[in-house]
Amino acid sequence: MEIMENGYSRDDSHPTAPFNDGGENSVLSSNFLLDTVGEIVLTQNSDGLSWQLVESLDDEKDESSCLGLRFVKRGTETKFSDVYAVEFLGWGLVHGPVFRARGCILGHSAQMYRFAVHAVQRSKTLPSLWNPSIYTFGHNNLEICKTWVNQISASLDMESNRPKNLLVFVHPRSGKGNGLGIWEALAPIFSRAKVKTKVIVTQRAGHARDVMTSITNRELSFYDGVVAVGGDGFFNEILNGLLLSRHKAPYPPDPGDSIHPVEKELNATIHNAAETILEPSDHNDHSPLLTGQDPEFSFPNKQFRIGIIPAGSTDAIAICTTGARDPLTSALQIVLGKRVNLDVAQIVRWKMTPASISEPCVRYAASFAGYGFYGDVITESEKYRWMGPKRYDYAGTKVFLQHRSYEAELNYLEVESEKENSSLEEESPDIATKAFHCLPTKSDRVSCRANCDVCNTKGVDALVGPSSPLPNSKDSRWLRSKGRFISVGAAVISCRNEKAPDGLVSDAHLSDGFMHLILIKDCPRPLYLWHLIQLTRRGGNPLDFEFVEHHKTPAFTFTSFGKEGVWNVDGELFLAHRLSAQVFRGLVSLFAGGPEA
Repeated sequence: MEIMENGYSRDDSHPTAPFNDGGENSVLSSNFLLDTVGEIVLTQNSDGLSWQLVESLDDEKDESSCLGLRFVKRGTETKFSDVYAVEFLGWGLVHGPVFRARGCILGHSAQMYRFAVHAVQRSKTLPSLWNPSIYTFGHNNLEICKTWVNQISASLDMESNRPKNLLVFVHPRSGKGNGLGIWEALAPIFSRAKVKTKVIVTQRAGHARDVMTSITNRELSFYDGVVAVGGDGFFNEILNGLLLSRHKAPYPPDPGDSIHPVEKELNATIHNAAETILEPSDHNDHSPLLTGQDPEFSFPNKQFRIGIIPAGSTDAIAICTTGARDPLTSALQIVLGKRVNLDVAQIVRWKMTPASISEPCVRYAASFAGYGFYGDVITESEKYRWMGPKRYDYAGTKVFLQHRSYEAELNYLEVESEKENSSLEEESPDIATKAFHCLPTKSDRVSCRANCDVCNTKGVDALVGPSSPLPNSKDSRWLRSKGRFISVGAAVISCRNEKAPDGLVSDAHLSDGFMHLILIKDCPRPLYLWHLIQLTRRGGNPLDFEFVEHHKTPAFTFTSFGKEGVWNVDGELFLAHRLSAQVFRGLVSLFAGGPEA
């Protein structure tokens, strides 16, 4: 082997042509100059790429000498699941290894053909934070470079979960008003990953929802998903536009119906939302594509996903689904086709005021629905939009000092789950223990993480509808809570954010089929302040107060005894005097991987 003048080595017998073993698990191997690293042996197999510095001329040690300096051989690998692009760069400069000695920076460069591999790298201190890594490889032979680009491209094409076409909505005034700037900074990542995007910059409130409502299912099927560049409220707007005309399911019970908690159970059925998917027909004589009708677009939908690039004031959904409030991390998870299922709550208003005619009005929530304190804060904050995100702090302080409470009645469904004890099963497979869903102690609570066992385990899933009778009266029961409440909150996810690092409920999961109903009963202001302070502390105990009720439930109903009822549904105002809600397990899929441990 000789060392060329440009610092790139080659075997005289074969000028580093690609080597392929020809087996089923084909291996491709060549020598390259890796930018700023030195000469390496690059290897491709079915899983990804790996490379290692070539051995030194002195084979007796794992160290080599260059200009009197010593460096140690090291190897690196990256999986194709973490590679989002490869591109041929043409002829250009590749830098050799750089060393610092005696106050001088030593290194050398060479002109050659180059290609770049774009991959993601997780932060060592914050694993949920992703950063792009660019590896530039150089070679004197043009055909060898092109062969590698084609081979890597073919491997990336086999990653079938990755999006090819996306509909992108950008909220230019979201959060601090930098939504458009965030998208413009991230757009090259999508282009590099060969993801085609149709971008719509919204011009008014409700613009994205109107587009999603009016777009035909045929047009929507051209896309692999829709991306929201904005905050939680903007995500909610797109979610509602997507589901309102497409999600078909019975409504939850009207609070005005005859509900007899504990003594008598309301008609209900417990099952997975995925079971509502229509099975494909073996006979396509009446296919919408042939008849000209708009095809069905059902939910849950395995192909269609929603992405969110955080650009809002709170960005709880992005934090809970990716583990970071970082637009770059979200963009990388989108182009890599990451997937996580997300519960969605269907909120049905039956009456806006006590005098209103009972008529259902539906909204969907992916993170939170709140009444009382939460509704008052969102109402007050609307007066100070010019303040930006700080308006929530100002409005929250103002509402806290007013210390209002509201008289209301809630009925919530308590569901019995079947839990199999593994030790008992080993002794007798027919033995299974049953218990009502009770809340675990703090030490037993498990936070939602990437590849979460709770979310991936088939358990009690919720869909409550009056048209489906309860198969077994022992499976569920309605309970009632009545009195004066400072706030009523229903958390679909933990709702982590920068002000509440553990969220409202630290062990809430993305896709377990339950909401966490949090009722704050009327209490002295200092105690309520202490509850709010606990929310701001990592490891705090905001639910461990006598005036706090916490219920894990798939459905609840609400009736206000006052003249008005203002709800905060994912950051948007929703007026409701009489309301009911139910959660659908894993109703939508997101371009996200879940927070890393």
